[in-house]
Amino acid sequence: MDAKKAILIVDDSKTVRNLVSFVIKKAGFKVITAEDGLDGLEKLYSNPEIVLIVSDVNMPRMDGLTFIKNIREQESFRDLPIIILSTEGEEKDIQAGLEVGADIYMVKPAQPNKLLKNINMLLGKKK
Repeated sequence: MDAKKAILIVDDSKTVRNLVSFVIKKAGFKVITAEDGLDGLEKLYSNPEIVLIVSDVNMPRMDGLTFIKNIREQESFRDLPIIILSTEGEEKDIQAGLEVGADIYMVKPAQPNKLLKNINMLLGKKK
C-alpha cells in the first residue's frame, strides 16, 4: 500500500474516530482525523495526500452535509470520494447525503469489512 494515501475521518465522537481509524490503519492507509466539518476542511486543505473522506452528518460547528457541500463547490475536490457514516438512516437522510455529493451513505454501526470494501471500490482497488 502506498503510504502517501491518507483517509480523513470526520466525526465528533472520539470513539467512532478511534474505531474507524483502527480499521483503516489495519488496511494499510494513513489516517487523519477531524472533530467536525470546520476541522475537516482545515485538515483537507493542509494534507494533499488525502484520497478519501469518511464523514459523520451530525456534528457541532459544521455538520457533515455543509462540510461535503463546501468540498464539492471546489474544483480541486469535486472528484474526491466521500463516504457518509451516520446514525441517521432514514430515506430522507440518505437522499440528502447523496444530493450534497457523498458517493456512499452508510448507517452506523458499519461492518468494518463493508466499510473497507466501499473504500477500496471508491479508490478503484479490487479486494
